[in-house]
Amino acid sequence: MARAAAPGRLGDRLRWRTGEVVDRRAESATATTVVLNVPDWPGHLAGQHLDIRLTAEDGYRAHRSYSVASAPDGERIELTVQRLADGEVSPYLVDDVQTGDLLELRGPVGGYFVWRPEQTEPVLLVAGGSGLVPLMSMIRTRGAAGSRVPFRLIYSARGPEDRLYGTELREGSPGLDMSYVYTRTPPDNWPRPAGRVTPEDLVRDGWPPDFEPSCYVCGPTGFVEKTAAHLVLLGHAPERIRTERFGPSGG
Repeated sequence: MARAAAPGRLGDRLRWRTGEVVDRRAESATATTVVLNVPDWPGHLAGQHLDIRLTAEDGYRAHRSYSVASAPDGERIELTVQRLADGEVSPYLVDDVQTGDLLELRGPVGGYFVWRPEQTEPVLLVAGGSGLVPLMSMIRTRGAAGSRVPFRLIYSARGPEDRLYGTELREGSPGLDMSYVYTRTPPDNWPRPAGRVTPEDLVRDGWPPDFEPSCYVCGPTGFVEKTAAHLVLLGHAPERIRTERFGPSGG
């Protein structure tokens, strides 16, 4: 996937630096937001990610990429991490990391899957599971910039207990419309049966193609591929559909 230039010089963004954990909060039973203060953070764009590296006492190292969840805010960044049962990094970040701990990181990385406040076209965000994280950065960046660009979010989750940022999304913000799709266990009396995102969902809760929205789709590989294909079949221009996907990687 092509990547454009991001804030800061490339060499500076690719060097490892240290961030201090200043806060943490549970988002669900399996996901935690870790708040870091990074004194020399070069800044990021909404939708970018960074690498976290852990080093064991025996010298073994493991690093994984995580999307930034926060809007640009000086030296403060937020990551929301979903625990993988067989992961090497995510279980530590979700269950063990504490305030005051230091983490090695580098970034930001990526310039293709980003939203900038100067964009004026309507935006459709489609998230599968923890694919919501970089899209949440876009929502927060929009709010911080006072943008009036209309956003629509379609969020697919297994059930209500798996949703991220529940209170923040319930409160919403002007110009943000959102809908949920539950794939396993919808709430009682939910009007839509459990199932994956369909073209009908995208028509009902998305934007018409003639509005020429920018579409951002993030989630597991299968979810992203099917959703992007649905959007194209509905008439959305492929060049207006940006995708970010993830799959099993050890966590």
